[in-house]
Amino acid sequence: MADTTDALPHHDTLLDTSGLYCPEPIMLMHNKVRDMRSGQVLKVVATDPATTRDVPKFCQFLGHELVQQNESADSYVYFIRLA
Repeated sequence: MADTTDALPHHDTLLDTSGLYCPEPIMLMHNKVRDMRSGQVLKVVATDPATTRDVPKFCQFLGHELVQQNESADSYVYFIRLA
């Protein structure tokens, strides 16, 4: 898992949860991955700092791979490969 914005991974689906707070980003992620296939990559954009804890736990619990995690002054971006 890299913490850089250089060479962002390919993604199949984008989920923008900007402006939403826990637990909404994780709830929306659960709904979105139901519509995706194994091996596809979900890009999640968030503004809630709690996602830095919640997204890795989401991946660990469900067996998804957190490919990359990026942080800027006002947002967090995650790339998740579905199990």
